[in-house]
Amino acid sequence: MTTHPGTAAHDMPHGDEAVGHVVPLPIYFAVFVTLLVFTGVTATVAFADLGRFNIFVALTIAVIKASLVLLYFMHLRYSSRLTLLFVGIAFFWLGTMIALTMSDVVSRGWFGAAGLG
Repeated sequence: MTTHPGTAAHDMPHGDEAVGHVVPLPIYFAVFVTLLVFTGVTATVAFADLGRFNIFVALTIAVIKASLVLLYFMHLRYSSRLTLLFVGIAFFWLGTMIALTMSDVVSRGWFGAAGLG
């Protein structure tokens, strides 16, 4: 068996067996319960009148829940920095697409109807 520099032979997977990070079950249950709690908070906040802060509170809760799913259920917490870089690039691209779409929606009435001039 050949090994890479800095790794011992007993650290390498044997045969077709792939060894990944194993998350303990109590962590999964804790994240699940936290997601359930935040879902209840989301439902409660939906009926509360917070004025113009409703959207900010709802989006904050949604970001927290999405972060928990990404970090623990998609194993990003234990991934390499390269994987995190590509996830960041993907979210940057998503933000760019949303910003371009919203700029189109906001600017539709600026110049009047086309062809009537």
